[in-house]
Amino acid sequence: MANHKSAEKRARQTVKRNEINRSRRSAIRTVVKAAEAAAVSGDAAAALTAQRKAESALAKGASRGTLHWKTAARKTSRLAKRAKAAKKA
Repeated sequence: MANHKSAEKRARQTVKRNEINRSRRSAIRTVVKAAEAAAVSGDAAAALTAQRKAESALAKGASRGTLHWKTAARKTSRLAKRAKAAKKA
């Protein structure tokens, strides 16, 4: 348990930040799953719009510190690859 005033404040902030990050990460996962499902379905237009939404969510998560920037870049790249494959099919 925290013994100093600053440590107590830091513990409170950590709990709040953890909840916010968990919520954001969950929202990002949902959008990414939707984009992957759209790419698998073969509908090129739906895949493209879902991919754009996911890309935006990933970039936002990276800029806010919820995700590591390289994780966001890797996921964005893989989504783009899948969307492109759906476009060809």
